[in-house]
Amino acid sequence: MKYSAPLVVRTYECDSYGHVNNAVYLNFLEYGRMEYLHQINFDYKGLIAEGYFLYITHIDIYYKASAFLDDKLFVDVEPTKLSIIQGTFHQTVRKENGTICAEADVTWASVKNGKPAKIPEKYLVAGLSPVNPQ
Repeated sequence: MKYSAPLVVRTYECDSYGHVNNAVYLNFLEYGRMEYLHQINFDYKGLIAEGYFLYITHIDIYYKASAFLDDKLFVDVEPTKLSIIQGTFHQTVRKENGTICAEADVTWASVKNGKPAKIPEKYLVAGLSPVNPQ
């Protein structure tokens, strides 16, 4: 499954050069992932209530084009890997016209009591698995 979360660039996300600051893209990626989890009916609050957390363990991000104030952006999210403890999402931040501003592979891991932990079966909803595993 692939999902696109829309957003509009706000003033405080721009730096002194007038474009979205590179660090802000991490927030955009997080927003897109959380919207994706909502779309696939992943019970994130339930997971946390059971003492599990999904930690980001690695991000590879490539900046390709600038975004500016009031640009309408889409954060595309698609799972590319899933194991019993971790997974990876491929994400893009693109403008309404299709120009890709940033592209990233985001790896996450399930953690309980500060240690890697197998994701409980009931949280392995269909949308976490890639359609065409790599």
